[in-house]
Amino acid sequence: MDTTKLMIRCPHCGATNRVPAERAGESPHCGKCSRPLLAGHPLELGDADFDAVVGAAKVPVLVDFWTPWCGPCRAMAPAFAQAAQQLGDQALLVKVNSDENPRLSQRFGIRSIPTLVRFDQGRETRRQSGAVPASTIVALAR
Repeated sequence: MDTTKLMIRCPHCGATNRVPAERAGESPHCGKCSRPLLAGHPLELGDADFDAVVGAAKVPVLVDFWTPWCGPCRAMAPAFAQAAQQLGDQALLVKVNSDENPRLSQRFGIRSIPTLVRFDQGRETRRQSGAVPASTIVALAR
């Protein structure tokens, strides 16, 4: 069992919560205010914690491979956040900065950004390159 811990800031009260990576897809709640930590908010992952979270998630995981200098990535970011709110805990939406995590980008053959990759039980099942609206993101995640 992986002991990787994610440090997730509560979007409601600001408290930092230590969550076992393998439980990130189980709708964790804040230890201080008891509200959901991830429902409606994308989670940022990297080389160190990606496999533990995606492999253990009980819900579909949709990953946005992006970079901060990419115009289409920045343009799609609000749609990705909107899709996370619409989906709640039906899916886990994750962002991976390709510049900071080149091994993940290389491993999954990311050739253009933004690229959305859907995982079910740790296996890639769908892929979409280019900026898309929130409705397309929701459809990919379901």
